[in-house]
Amino acid sequence: MAKQNDFAPVEGKFLRYKDQPLVREGNTICYGDKSEKCFLILEIMSYKKENGVDLPDKVFIQVVESADPSVIVKQGEKDGLHNALTLGMIWLDKANRN
Repeated sequence: MAKQNDFAPVEGKFLRYKDQPLVREGNTICYGDKSEKCFLILEIMSYKKENGVDLPDKVFIQVVESADPSVIVKQGEKDGLHNALTLGMIWLDKANRN
């Protein structure tokens, strides 16, 4: 798991999904606003080939605290990036409401 200082602020323009920042570096995707209580980390663990294109297969999901990303609120695994992001967003919404 990454340490607090491993997550630097993103400068300039970047992708937003459902009005939340979405940043990818390698196999790691961070979603959510770090000014909120928690944010989401998706780690692509494996890929599968479909029509000659590599698509994310197994994705590890973590909801972590923004103040200390070493504190894991909830974690799990899903097949496919869409399924992982959908479930992770539900967990993230619940974690930020509590």
